[in-house]
Amino acid sequence: MTAGTSPPPGTTTAGHELAALQRDHGGPLFALLLRLSDGDRQRAEDLVQETLVRAWQHPEALRAADFDSVRPWLLTVGRRLAIDARRARRARPFEVGDEVPENARVTADHAERAAAALDVREAVKTLTPEHRDVLVLVYFRGASVAEAARTLGIPPGTVKSRAYYALRALRRVLPGYAADLR
Repeated sequence: MTAGTSPPPGTTTAGHELAALQRDHGGPLFALLLRLSDGDRQRAEDLVQETLVRAWQHPEALRAADFDSVRPWLLTVGRRLAIDARRARRARPFEVGDEVPENARVTADHAERAAAALDVREAVKTLTPEHRDVLVLVYFRGASVAEAARTLGIPPGTVKSRAYYALRALRRVLPGYAADLR
């Protein structure tokens, strides 16, 4: 919309005033917010829009006779919004895009973990009761070799031996999980 033309049909006076604010003060406001946003154009544009929304929400501040121009008020509001946005970003974890950082651990989703648990459960059922008891105590319940030996009433060396052979049997039954069982 150029100077001297009327606002589009259906545009309110407030909408016309907001468009005039954008036209008259948007450039300097954007320049300031772009600097405060470390060159992030999208963030600066969002902050300009938020500043203009604040102006629309507080028309009394824009019409105050205390100052000649609304620009200082807009720049102050924009600067405060930029500071608040920066503080909010620092309080949140770093956001990443679609790419996965090279050092990020990739974890299976819930469905994959559930399927793997079922596979392991079925594989454990194929073990002898002696091997299964040792495996459950040592690997699933976190008992030490000495605790498992006391619980099962067998020597610690036998616990170690049964755990070794139980894992070896599971590697044969679960070839896709072999790396996890080492």
